[in-house]
Amino acid sequence: MGTSRSGAAARPGSVTLRRRGPVLEQAILDAALEQLSTVGWGGLTMEGVAAGARTGKAAVYRRWPSKEDLVADALEAGLPSLGEAPDHGSVREDLYQLARRMRAAMFSKPGCALRAVLHECDTTTAERFHGLIVSGVIEPSVQLFRQVVRQGVARGDVRSDAMDDMVFDVIPAMMMYRSKVCGSEWRDTDIADMIDRVMVPLLCPRDG
Repeated sequence: MGTSRSGAAARPGSVTLRRRGPVLEQAILDAALEQLSTVGWGGLTMEGVAAGARTGKAAVYRRWPSKEDLVADALEAGLPSLGEAPDHGSVREDLYQLARRMRAAMFSKPGCALRAVLHECDTTTAERFHGLIVSGVIEPSVQLFRQVVRQGVARGDVRSDAMDDMVFDVIPAMMMYRSKVCGSEWRDTDIADMIDRVMVPLLCPRDG
């Protein structure tokens, strides 16, 4: 009887599963996200990803020649959708619910993986992921905030001159800053304070 190459390449004591095509590729992408979210960009290795996916290292390198290529595809495939713009009848509630969705995305496994890349990569490497961050994170969130504010203007609880690009950056900027610099986990009460003390005064009609 012959010995399979995949079994021979496996680490002692490990089990290499016989998978191929999309099933194997998804297992490798999932393993890359797991590594990023636990050991970070600096600790991620192609060997570790292969072990996590229970496959051989050659199977990883055949599909992704570099760590950067693998991480880019893993993040693109795994980033969660923020869904449709909420419409609960008030801009305060809409912003609160949207910010809670953002928190869930930030602290999901793909979100933790993305933050590991942003925090640890050098400038040259980070440029590799810039387009992904813009198209997968920044543009969708800004679009939803824009829609929520537009709904508020139509209802009359938001000033018509509040449709400003800088306004749409406030919540993502605060959440990313306090998460990265201050280590904030953004409890529901923190989100409510941000909406009530920052966003509502910024958006709502002024007296007089």
